[in-house]
Amino acid sequence: MKRLLLAAVLPAAVLLAAPAAAQLDPPAWTRPIPPVRLIGPVDYVGTQGLAAYLIRTRDGAILIDATMAENAPAIERNIQALGVRLRDVKLILVSHAHFDHAAGLAAMRRDTGAQVVAGAGDVEALETGIPPGETNYGVVRFPAVPVARRVRDGDKVTLGGVTLRAVATPGHTPGCFTWTMRIAQRGRPLDIVFPCSVTVAGNKLFGNARYPRIVQDYRASIARLAALHADVVLPAHPEMADVLERAKAGTLVAPGLLRQIVLKARDDFDREWLRQGRTAR
Repeated sequence: MKRLLLAAVLPAAVLLAAPAAAQLDPPAWTRPIPPVRLIGPVDYVGTQGLAAYLIRTRDGAILIDATMAENAPAIERNIQALGVRLRDVKLILVSHAHFDHAAGLAAMRRDTGAQVVAGAGDVEALETGIPPGETNYGVVRFPAVPVARRVRDGDKVTLGGVTLRAVATPGHTPGCFTWTMRIAQRGRPLDIVFPCSVTVAGNKLFGNARYPRIVQDYRASIARLAALHADVVLPAHPEMADVLERAKAGTLVAPGLLRQIVLKARDDFDREWLRQGRTAR
């Protein structure tokens, strides 16, 4: 896929930076790494800069996000390296419909036979390959993929005794969904949160004809994520919560980290809202 020169620049500490940078795709996005053991049934099978999470259950596996199309072979190798057959991946959950997280879905669905599960507000984008909303960097298309199940706020997805809850956090895209699950570690319950993005990342906040509620959705989702309890934060861009470093150090359990990241994102959103408001006058 031919890449566009993306115009929006975001601080590295912002939660889940999406396709917005003053350069072509960062090399880390397509740099393969071996799978990384995380916590409970969750393993990291993505690249150095784009996360894909594998959750193993007694009835097969769940994959969260498929990243970019060119990463599909590396993700598949990582899944197999963990002893999981591709055909045992039964569900692929989608965080949101942007190319860096959704372009690999079509290949992963083809190679695994898994069902794609996504937020209702992003289904049209996924099934057409055209991202939702209007941005300052144009349209970055991705391979279209059929969605087997569209979820809404509070829906639960269960496989082999493992349940994930869908938490609607729109703004970054209309169907941006955060996924949560609970595990027990040495008798202690832990809430794992896979947060969807609340960065602006080039989104047009004023006069967005394709997404007129974008600002209201962003503000509501930022407040919701800031109040959401999380013992472990696993974002779609691992550096946003230092996932790989924390896994190596054994410090993935970090209550308060999600709120800290989201409040920083809120401040960045407010600055960008003011900036775009001045130029829109």
